Amino acid sequence: MSPNGGTLGTRQIVFDGLWHNNPVFRQILGICSTLAVTNLVLNTLVMCAALTLVLSASCLTVSLLRRFTPRNIRMMVQTLVIAFYVIIVDTSLKGYWPDMSTALGPYVGLIITNCIIMGRCEAFAGTNEPVPAMIDGFFNGLGYSILLLAIALPRELLGMGSILGFPMPYFSTVWDKWIIMVMPPGAFFTLAVIIWVCRAIKPREETAA
Repeated sequence: MSPNGGTLGTRQIVFDGLWHNNPVFRQILGICSTLAVTNLVLNTLVMCAALTLVLSASCLTVSLLRRFTPRNIRMMVQTLVIAFYVIIVDTSLKGYWPDMSTALGPYVGLIITNCIIMGRCEAFAGTNEPVPAMIDGFFNGLGYSILLLAIALPRELLGMGSILGFPMPYFSTVWDKWIIMVMPPGAFFTLAVIIWVCRAIKPREETAA
C-alpha cells in the first residue's frame, strides 16, 4: 500500500475497507451498534451515515495533526477529535430530526467509543497523508454500512413485512411475521449468518490465488 495515495494504494485502501479488512465481519468491531439499531432500515441508514461521516472526518483531522501530536498523548487527541465530530452529528440530529434522535437513543453518542474509528485513526490516519487517511476512513465506514444494511433488510422484512416502513407484497399480507427478527436475538442470528457466509468466501479466494 503506497502512503502517497497513488492509484494502486487507493485501490488497496478501498478493497481493504470494503472486504479484505472489513471492520465488522473480518475484525468483529462495532458490534454494539450493529446489534442495536438494525431492526429498522431507516435507523440503520442514519447510523451508517453518522459513523461514516465521523470516521472520514476524524481520520482526515488526525492525519493533519499527526506531525504536531506528541506520541504520548496521541490517543487522547484522537478521542477529542472523534468526540468533536460526534457532538456535531448528535446535536444536529437532535435539532433537525428529533424523532430519529430519540429512536437511535444513546447510540449516536456512543460512536465516540466505537473501536472502528479509534482503530483506523491509530492504525492508518496517524501515519499516512490526509487524502489516503480520509479515503481509508470513508471506505471502512462504507464497509461497516454495507454489513449493517445487510442485517437490517432481512430483519425489517421478515419481522415487520416492510422496508423503510413501506409494506412489501406477500410479506405484509400472507407472511407470518417473525417478531423475533426485530428483537435482539434476531440481530445475533442474522449477524452470525452473514459473518459465516462472508468468511466462507475467503478460503475460496485464497485457494484461487
